[in-house]
Amino acid sequence: MGIYIMKRMLITLPLLLAVSFLTFVLISFSPMEPAEVVLRAQEVPVITEELIEQTNEKLGFNKPFIVQYFHWLIACLQLDFGQSYVKNEPVWSLMGPAFMNTFKLTMISSLVIISFSVLFGVLCALNERTVVDRILRALLFGFTAVPAYWLGAIFIFVFSVKLDLLPTSGMAGVKSYILPVTVIALGYVGLYFRNIRSAMLNNLNEDYVLYGRASGLPKKKITMHILRNSLQVAISIFCMAIPIILGGTVVVENVFAWPGLGSLSISAILSRDFPVIQAYVLIVAVAFVVFNMMSDILNAAFNPRIRDGN
Repeated sequence: MGIYIMKRMLITLPLLLAVSFLTFVLISFSPMEPAEVVLRAQEVPVITEELIEQTNEKLGFNKPFIVQYFHWLIACLQLDFGQSYVKNEPVWSLMGPAFMNTFKLTMISSLVIISFSVLFGVLCALNERTVVDRILRALLFGFTAVPAYWLGAIFIFVFSVKLDLLPTSGMAGVKSYILPVTVIALGYVGLYFRNIRSAMLNNLNEDYVLYGRASGLPKKKITMHILRNSLQVAISIFCMAIPIILGGTVVVENVFAWPGLGSLSISAILSRDFPVIQAYVLIVAVAFVVFNMMSDILNAAFNPRIRDGN
């Protein structure tokens, strides 16, 4: 198992390097010179050629592109993403608290999504083609199709404005998590429970289930065996759900004024604060790569044939 983990890590390193390079290239997509972007972000009234040259010299934009990239990469490895063009503060001082807020929201949402996906997936599989199965699938698919911003607005109107039960925005306590977590969960449970249901139905037709029933094993014990084997199939899906939610909280965070990465990234995009944008893209991209590696390792831990290369 240790050899397999080392192989996966060695494969992941070049991928992380490629991700970091593509992230750094983002700044070159701007039609303006980087120095001009900085000056405009800082709302400098008159931008002259001399001022642009001074800014290029100060920020190192006049150095060769590959040199700029390696300096930036080395700094990123030390969690130094540069200075914000707009606020003139270290990017990590802005990203750190925002990341933790988004991370909390992501982890709580992921736990809710995984729990209800398993619950509804098992329930639908054990009641295949019944009224329960049809109603649950219709409801969950319906919520999946509803835009998060619309669902969030409805929830705010009903539970915050009309009933005055929950806060409309911010992080005022435990109650502040209820609405954004619910909106995120309703958008993803409908996607992931189908995989549990499908895996459960496939396992229900396996020979070991038939032999277990013929041997007189309790139904509960057989169901637990089916669920365990079904969850092995869903490991990759659930591992990748975390970075997907992490990168997909932008809309929900802006609807509920959640002080996280999503709100910070939108603000940075509108003000062309490239260091903040680069840091956000890099964090989300690295999360995808790392969790993909983790899903492979977990699958290999459950299935020896994967780590043996069969």
